Amino acid sequence: MSKKEKDTPKLLADTHCHLYLKQFKEDLDDVLARSAEAGVKKIYLPAIDWNSIDAMENLNHPEISFHKMAGIHPCSVEEVWPVDEEKLFSYLKRDDFIAVGETGLDYYWSTDFVDGQKRSLHLHCELAKETGKPVVLHNRESTKDLLDIIEEEQDGTLTGVWHCFTGSEDEGKRALDLGLHLGVGGVSTFKNAGVDRVVAKMPMDKLILETDSPYLTPAPHRGERNEPSYIKLIAENLATLKDISFDEVAEITTKNAIELFGV
Repeated sequence: MSKKEKDTPKLLADTHCHLYLKQFKEDLDDVLARSAEAGVKKIYLPAIDWNSIDAMENLNHPEISFHKMAGIHPCSVEEVWPVDEEKLFSYLKRDDFIAVGETGLDYYWSTDFVDGQKRSLHLHCELAKETGKPVVLHNRESTKDLLDIIEEEQDGTLTGVWHCFTGSEDEGKRALDLGLHLGVGGVSTFKNAGVDRVVAKMPMDKLILETDSPYLTPAPHRGERNEPSYIKLIAENLATLKDISFDEVAEITTKNAIELFGV
């Protein structure tokens, strides 16, 4: 192996990143430069609401490929209710939108609109099956209800990912049995969170890496703004947890992402 080959960063994918948010307005070019330097050259962009879908169009970098999703975050459902199914489908049937989401359930911030969140999740799952695209699932203090709905919707064709996986071993296994991948992010690097021990027991062929930037920054940068280049820290930690090399983590998780999302 030549020195150049040895020094070339392995291709990494950040499968969940909100680069279009205001937290990146002032230094986006620098953020993207650091991402490319770290080898994070595939960035997947989940939507939060209708405005975020439009904001994705402004992202570009010569070394990075950006992959868009369309969906309404559970915390945004009440603001746009009822979710415009025709409008959402108009995005999802396009080839440049590669996934449905993010959708899901969130009982942490409020339980005032749970029924609407559930109906929205069902809608997103139905459109995922209709378009053949994976669904990206947000879950906060709602695991049983989330997985129950996925079980109801699973007809053998539904694929997707439990974004920011923080479940127990049994919950992780149930998600895998339901055909989901697990998104490994910054929480897996937190001491005493317990997520690291569970992730270590999950199969590598079902794990993908994510930052959820600008949120959930991995150690040792907790408390700072998160960014895609920190995928490298998450990958290094996963390599330690699984007792395999960093290169293996990079290769397997990037392959998993490409296979799940089709790009």
